[in-house]
Amino acid sequence: MPTQGPTARPVDLVIASTHEWISRSLATILAPHGYMVDGTFNRAHTLKRIRTNPPDALIIEEQLPDGDGYALCRELIDENLISPSTPIFLALSRSPTRRDRIAALQAGAWACLGEPVDAEELMAMLDVYVQAKLDADQARSQGLVDEATGVYNARGLLRRAEELAASATRRHVSVCCVLLAPEIEDAVAAVPSNGDTRDHPSPPLWVLRSIATALRTATRHSDAIGRLSTNSFGVVAVDTNAAQARQLAERLGAAIVARPSSANVPPLPRLRVRAGYHGVAGGPEKSVDIATLMSQADSALQRARADSGEGWIQGYAP
Repeated sequence: MPTQGPTARPVDLVIASTHEWISRSLATILAPHGYMVDGTFNRAHTLKRIRTNPPDALIIEEQLPDGDGYALCRELIDENLISPSTPIFLALSRSPTRRDRIAALQAGAWACLGEPVDAEELMAMLDVYVQAKLDADQARSQGLVDEATGVYNARGLLRRAEELAASATRRHVSVCCVLLAPEIEDAVAAVPSNGDTRDHPSPPLWVLRSIATALRTATRHSDAIGRLSTNSFGVVAVDTNAAQARQLAERLGAAIVARPSSANVPPLPRLRVRAGYHGVAGGPEKSVDIATLMSQADSALQRARADSGEGWIQGYAP
């Protein structure tokens, strides 16, 4: 059972179905076994729920009011909205045929559920698939590279930044951190302006990959680049003080919003960037605390994101 152990949490299962009674009946069966069932009723509602909080497993009805389940499965996978190891079940209003099962697999679903649903069989599959998903997520989180973009993930960037900070201390040179939050302008405009500086909708996966490529082009080989959240990146550089960190942030921001000149590269949506930075000097009597430095850069980034004017880039102000 996936939820065994003293630190276990309920397994988050989303059921996308126009029939509310299906979600309720499955919740009644699965809840005593550690499953928390959340029902959604159309494609748009399902996408909003998954973008906010990706589940551990999904059951998607074949036909939804605003789209079919096969297309939704492909969208979830193509847009990287769920973990690659998240099990998806396609629910049919009939007994699945061989053609149904093949179509479901081709769309990215793991299995078909016929009508009526065999609750015992479903629970057995969930127990196996969800445990595999949780194990894969744990292994992925313990890695150092962001699979989507090829740069460091948050854990990898912190580890590499600690090495750079130790080097800066030994060499008595400066080290800086620049944090950047690229956003699609149309998506930002659709979000109500209420002073909330939390993440706006994340750019699509192919846009994030283009941003990572732009950052690699605009940095030195010795700089560390990482993706810290759904749509924020960080760069840590040595031999770079606070004044130079601002210049670095300006260069990185310009690289992100630049339009590709190659005909082979699809045009990016119009992006805007918010950036925060800070730099400190290392020395024999003062080692660089990289966690504090990154936290200070994040404080500057939050001020930049809260600025509705031209202050898209902000340095740390104690």
